[in-house]
Amino acid sequence: MIIIAEKLNGSIPTCAQAIAARDEAYITDLAIRQTAAGATFIDCCASVGKDEFEALKWMIETVQNVSDCPISIDSPDVHVIIEAMQLCKKPGLFNSVSGEGDKIDLAFPILTKPEYMEWEVMALLCDDSGIPKTATKRIEVFERIVAKANEYGIEENRIHIDPLVEMLCVTDDGAGVSIIIDVMRHIKAVCPKIHISGAISNISYNLPARRLVNQAFAALAIGAGMDSAVLDPLSRDLRGVIYAAEAMAGLDDFCAEYMSAFREGIFKA
Repeated sequence: MIIIAEKLNGSIPTCAQAIAARDEAYITDLAIRQTAAGATFIDCCASVGKDEFEALKWMIETVQNVSDCPISIDSPDVHVIIEAMQLCKKPGLFNSVSGEGDKIDLAFPILTKPEYMEWEVMALLCDDSGIPKTATKRIEVFERIVAKANEYGIEENRIHIDPLVEMLCVTDDGAGVSIIIDVMRHIKAVCPKIHISGAISNISYNLPARRLVNQAFAALAIGAGMDSAVLDPLSRDLRGVIYAAEAMAGLDDFCAEYMSAFREGIFKA
């Protein structure tokens, strides 16, 4: 599993306070712990409406002072991400583009430049009409994004598709989960080299015992092809479920990675 570590996000109240106060100790601590827990990318999301670049600059520089983990630059503003890419010491994750407006036509040319050709990119399956309400409509957005990637020469293995995980509690029949799973399976079938991603914890908003809902969804999503996720790498229970689900999905020969992770203490019984 490609782990995009989620804890440095200004939408989390304690993190928002740390960003506002420029609390270096808070950011440093989470950067060190998420790196040690095995993060593939450390997500940096300022989640501020004003002076976003300055906040991101401070976050990225603070993280890179204590971690060699690549940065996921997380912003709805493509211009801010492009500017912040120059701050990163190694290729990271452009997080994100979507079918909205001209985001792709702004971002993809940058990702074809020699200095950025090792960067990966997160693409959300929404467009100017919002988040599509059916799997068919999300797949149509996916197809347009892939067509654009082919047009610009962006290799499939650089792309992470986020089908947009929504709250389980907003539907009374689990239809939202069914849509996500159907979209994931379609993507895996037609473009197996593309990474299937998403924010696991989105599924459990406004529910009690959120960790149980997150774990159940992670197992379902891995079975449908998810191999990249925005998650809390410090959650040992979730990490254990992920290793177990990957083994059951046939992605871990002889359960070697599962057993190794258990011996290393990544998760426990």
